[in-house]
Amino acid sequence: MTTDIVQYVLSGVTVGAVYALIALGFTLIYNASHVANFAQGDFAMIGAMSAVYLGATGMPVVAAAIVATAVAAATGFLLYRLAVDQARGSPVLGLIVLTIGAGVFIKGVAQLVFDKRFHSLPAWFGDRPIQILGATILPQSLVVLAGGAVIVVGLAFFTSRMLLGKGMLAASQNSLAAYLVGMNVRSIVTLAFVISAAIGGLAGILAAPITLTSYDAGTLLSLKGFAAAMLGGMGSPVGAVVGGLLLGIVEAFASGLISSAYKDSFAFVVILAVLFIRPQGLMGTLLRERV
Repeated sequence: MTTDIVQYVLSGVTVGAVYALIALGFTLIYNASHVANFAQGDFAMIGAMSAVYLGATGMPVVAAAIVATAVAAATGFLLYRLAVDQARGSPVLGLIVLTIGAGVFIKGVAQLVFDKRFHSLPAWFGDRPIQILGATILPQSLVVLAGGAVIVVGLAFFTSRMLLGKGMLAASQNSLAAYLVGMNVRSIVTLAFVISAAIGGLAGILAAPITLTSYDAGTLLSLKGFAAAMLGGMGSPVGAVVGGLLLGIVEAFASGLISSAYKDSFAFVVILAVLFIRPQGLMGTLLRERV
């Protein structure tokens, strides 16, 4: 029984790290523009599929990952400049629907550029399982965890120590005040979309050797990332990480103890539970506005 628990935790933390990175992308864009970007999971799909096709040309894994991340970042740039920015001033609900439509468009383009088949990347350090307390974990799972940790630490350093990162935080707190002191808020929001897309692309690339990817894989990732962000507290980077890990662990235990057939439904259960019990999430704060 102890071995099973350890296995569930290891599996849950691995997939939860991917959810955490997707949720972190949600948080970045939400803080910058107060919009939940439901195309976030499609950035992960673009990164993974681009890496697959670049690797098929003989490009080294690291080079393919870098170029594929750049492709995902460029997709985020185009999404903001060609769609979201053009609709600025629209109601928040309209912008959310816009991101859903953008996700559908990205899937259509990916279907034409790539194909409809499932793909996987080769594991970076082999596929021989590692024994931990009687349970097993793949070397690629450690790569996912290490990569996720580096991204989180790097993002924390960027927002707390670099002037541009501090400007992004300032714009997220009060965009009007940031504009009045001379900040280019449009460029800052664009940067938030680019960074979140790059993080999503990296998440897809890191996870591709473990899970299959295809042109429509982004839809479920978007829902899981949104559920993780809601669980941790929308707008809280720490909450995004905590929510992603918790969601992954809950899914792993539910799959092992109940049935794997219902694994994907637990994200929706989490969203409903958070809305009913604690709408602000575990790490979020409840905002009150006097009218």
